[in-house]
Amino acid sequence: MTSDLALGLAAHIDRHHQDAVAFLAELVKVPSDNPPGDCAPHGARAAELLEGLGFTVERHPVPADAVAANGMVSATNLIVRHRFGADPTSGPTVALNAHGDVVAPGEGWTSDPYGAEIRDGRMVGRGVAVSKSDFATYAFALKALIASGAPLEGTVELHFTYDEEVGGQIGPGRIIETGLSKPDYVISAGFAYNVVIAHNGCLHLEVRVEGKSAHAARPDTGIDALEAATRLLTSLYALREGYQATRSNVPGIGHPTLVVGLIEGGINTNVVPDLVTFRLDRRMIPEETPEVVERDLVAAIEAVAAQMSGVRVKIRRVLLARPLQPLPGQEKLVAALQRHAATVLGETIPADGVPIYTDARLYSGAGIPAVLYGAGPRTLLEANGHRADENLVLEDLRKATKVVALTLADLLSDGNP
Repeated sequence: MTSDLALGLAAHIDRHHQDAVAFLAELVKVPSDNPPGDCAPHGARAAELLEGLGFTVERHPVPADAVAANGMVSATNLIVRHRFGADPTSGPTVALNAHGDVVAPGEGWTSDPYGAEIRDGRMVGRGVAVSKSDFATYAFALKALIASGAPLEGTVELHFTYDEEVGGQIGPGRIIETGLSKPDYVISAGFAYNVVIAHNGCLHLEVRVEGKSAHAARPDTGIDALEAATRLLTSLYALREGYQATRSNVPGIGHPTLVVGLIEGGINTNVVPDLVTFRLDRRMIPEETPEVVERDLVAAIEAVAAQMSGVRVKIRRVLLARPLQPLPGQEKLVAALQRHAATVLGETIPADGVPIYTDARLYSGAGIPAVLYGAGPRTLLEANGHRADENLVLEDLRKATKVVALTLADLLSDGNP
């Protein structure tokens, strides 16, 4: 890449930084909480804003039955494609993916979570960092690249979707499965001060523990489902302790974890409970195989249940999200992002892992090298992600946009898919 191109991209992004801030504010002002997941209105607004930037936007409404099966109300996937160069077969296709659905605001905010208030150089609002910010990062990086007029070869696609908070299957999963896109590389929503090359996977199980009800005055005539559930929980917490000995080789990722996050059951204070249901979250490190994790965990639960006479246990998978694993080709993305981050941020940023799971795993699972990189601070905690007063330092948006634009210029300059 020539220095003139690099300087031109940076200058364009500087000139349009306030436009990017205004674009992001408009996205924050449209609620897209998931659940309930009624996200089509946000998709319509995002498409309108993107068209205002001069892009042609493909709207792909997700069929109602697929949306309902995903536990949502509405969703529209958005795709923007821009071809550089005259030869459609030359150059790679690079997809930039971010999600517009967000978790509900919750309590404790010091300003309107949909107000996009700016104070002390930060924008505050739900989704401003995770990950409506990267709608702006990616759109304005692509806009700068187009404006440069550089002789690039390849295609840049924007994939903006609305179901990351519930698994990504009707967002990126559907885009891949239906053949709407088959990129060579993917950069998915992330933060500015590291390149994420791997992340944990996640298994959610629902465990239904069935006993037999009885009058509390004659507990000997019933089978106490809560007592049985307690034994199961004790065994699960013992398993959790053992997970600490299994360490990931990926920097930034520790060991597998297990949390029982939801429990309900019982009939009344004076009745032996006949049914208790709980849900557990088992995070798996990239080195683990999801099918083996599920098999072993189900077997462990069933083994404890088998020791309790009259107790029946039914186990249902709620979610299986595979880990993001490094793939050949990923190193090209990492090298370009690190090189340009060093110039823009003035520091060497690490390539490491995070314990959360993201939509990037769906691309990786389809054999496409993927990393996470976008606008944001060093940690999720700094951004108050999924907490009150979620915020984004707006200078990080400017810097990440430059890093992504320069990286795209690199990838589309070598002519190799």
